[in-house]
Amino acid sequence: MNRALVDRIADAVLYEGYILYPYRPSVKNQQRWTFGGLYPEAYSQGSAGADPWMNQTECLVRGGPGTTLDVTIRFLHLTARRVGELVPPRRTWPNDVEPPFRFVETLCVGDRLFHTWQEAEERTIALHPLEVGEVEAQPHTQTFGIPGRRWLEPVHGEAGAIVGVLVRDQQALSGSVELGVVPVAEGLYKLTLRVRNQTPLADIGPTSRDEALMRSLVSTHAILRVHRGAFVSLLEPPEEWRDLAAACQNVGTWPVLVGEPGQSDTVLSAPIILYDYPQVAPESAGDLFDSTEIDEILTLRILTLTEEEKRQMASVDERARAVLARTESLAGEQLLRLHGAVRCLRPVREGEAHG
Repeated sequence: MNRALVDRIADAVLYEGYILYPYRPSVKNQQRWTFGGLYPEAYSQGSAGADPWMNQTECLVRGGPGTTLDVTIRFLHLTARRVGELVPPRRTWPNDVEPPFRFVETLCVGDRLFHTWQEAEERTIALHPLEVGEVEAQPHTQTFGIPGRRWLEPVHGEAGAIVGVLVRDQQALSGSVELGVVPVAEGLYKLTLRVRNQTPLADIGPTSRDEALMRSLVSTHAILRVHRGAFVSLLEPPEEWRDLAAACQNVGTWPVLVGEPGQSDTVLSAPIILYDYPQVAPESAGDLFDSTEIDEILTLRILTLTEEEKRQMASVDERARAVLARTESLAGEQLLRLHGAVRCLRPVREGEAHG
């Protein structure tokens, strides 16, 4: 397995749609988090299942009872960042005591802007290695819980006094991961993986979608690895297993082979449609998060932002600042590379039409 290649693809999936052009607080960026969200079960049932609370991956694995499976679930845990203004400013405040402040949408401190925003923290749930034989005998279920927390970051003015505060709140999350396997042919098993969001909502009463999002698993996906065995492509399975591949039921996610072409030890089950052995284009200078996958257009649009718009973009968070800094530092030859690339050529055979 090419770990670096797999991680780059998985990270691109994790941050698909994280922040949208024009990369600053706007109506457009109020509709983020559209991929791979698993909402609390109680909220999903109240919305008649319109917002899912679980996903399911099914795929085929060649091997035997001693074949070992490694499963890792990854998702984003949202953080509500609000901006407070201290009235009046102060030099310090006591430990573990919140200073007096009032919430504002935007705080301007010198040439810096601070906005209310939703950030995200990466979360990983890893199952310990499991042999096919033991999972066949008894499906494995692992529960997880992530506590909520609240923390404050002071904002200092030019004279050094604390003039504002960034208040960050994360809600607690809980859920489960269930793994099972059943034999479906000689030396072939069907693997079933389910991820559930079982975060309780009883303490907050009627819940809006924005409130439910803060208790959701966002951009949820799974990385599955096999040792002493191999995964079977669901897109191009061997002819004798084509019906078995078609019978796999994937809900809210889709497994594809990842790594170097020809390798079959790793599968990425993602909430977006991919093909086997997906790759990030070598011309791409880095993540743009917008999910349009049109690097040239987004890059040129960023370069045409006004200075005030760039200032607003830089105020969003570290990832937006990194996109802006990287884009503005691109050399002319790097911009030309974004215009297009020929991946392969083949000779034209006699009698083929030209156009």
